Amino acid sequence: MKAVVFHAVGDIRLDDVREPEIQHATDAIVRITTSAICGTDLHFIRGTMPGMKQGTILGHEGVGVIEALGEDVRNFSIGDRVVIPSTIACGHCSYCRAGYYAQCDNMNPNGKQAGTSFYGGPELTGPFDGLQAEKARVPMAAVNLFKLPDEVTDDDAIMLSDIFPTGYFGAELADIKPGHSVAVFGCGPVGQFAIASAKLMDAGRVFAVDNLPDRLEMARKQGAEVIDFNQEDPVETIRQLTGGIGVDCAIDAVGVDAECPHHAHENSEAFEQEKEMVAPEQNPKGELWQPGSAPSQAQRWAIGALAKAGTLAIIGVYPPNDMSFPIGQAMNRNLTIRMGNCNHRKYIPILTKLVQSGAIDPTKIISQHEPITAVLDAYKAFDTRQPGWMKVALTT
Repeated sequence: MKAVVFHAVGDIRLDDVREPEIQHATDAIVRITTSAICGTDLHFIRGTMPGMKQGTILGHEGVGVIEALGEDVRNFSIGDRVVIPSTIACGHCSYCRAGYYAQCDNMNPNGKQAGTSFYGGPELTGPFDGLQAEKARVPMAAVNLFKLPDEVTDDDAIMLSDIFPTGYFGAELADIKPGHSVAVFGCGPVGQFAIASAKLMDAGRVFAVDNLPDRLEMARKQGAEVIDFNQEDPVETIRQLTGGIGVDCAIDAVGVDAECPHHAHENSEAFEQEKEMVAPEQNPKGELWQPGSAPSQAQRWAIGALAKAGTLAIIGVYPPNDMSFPIGQAMNRNLTIRMGNCNHRKYIPILTKLVQSGAIDPTKIISQHEPITAVLDAYKAFDTRQPGWMKVALTT
């Protein structure tokens, strides 16, 4: 079968690989009908999220049809159409039972303290082969699959696999209450869903900070007050627009690349060859850039834009070796800081009902549909932030 395979930093390929097989009685094999490219995938290819194992299939967003089931999977049937939550959980440990599926005690083979397991990630997360493939093995399938209603399309569902739950999770972490003012830093796909979720939670005002015109325009269409950080200082602007007070809540929907001097302000020029995807980051001296070398720009702006005693939610991805944070400024303003990886399985049932009812149309975020055979070009356009490339759905 065809799959997108990580070979090295800057080198991913569309390879022919062996089809997955049932390994445990709790497994399922899903024929993937739609997957997607996520900004998190770019962290791996750029090397800003280290530890990727050569040969790992990329991708953590998937929708498909069940082709095979282990004998202990009792709540699904072959032929069921399902969405696959991005993070992997056992469903029976104390963390899963409390809804912290991203902190499952059992699924990560690196041990209980290793943290979140998800598809297509670094060795520290498993690794588990990802979903940018024609078929995928889903472990503990009784928990890690969710059956889709007929009214929910593949395009709806691929947004439910990761980015809609993550944006909603960020809004929940930010403790948004009716009437609150909210600033969302980063208007990529997750940021767009954070804006939408803030609206669902009846936020009074939502400010959207980015520098790409198409992303800011999409945020404006959602009713957000947009701020182009290339044209004005976002902290000063937010304070000015809030009577000098700042916002009640802020969401960092950017992550590690907000720290990166190259990617934070310029379009990447890294895709020089189809099989040498993204070059490692370099600073002006030509040395490899290391995560954690400076506090994230998004975090600094968010902390500066918050009102005293406000709440910052961090849902952008940061690697374990990132040790920088502007703690002094946050502490001296009595800020609450909440962060983490999304517990996708917790939110998918709730958000599926919202989609099914017509309360929200998540497909507006999808800007391109591409066959998996065109995936390398799609990665190139997405990484270089070509105009109009907001979210890429891959069909197989």
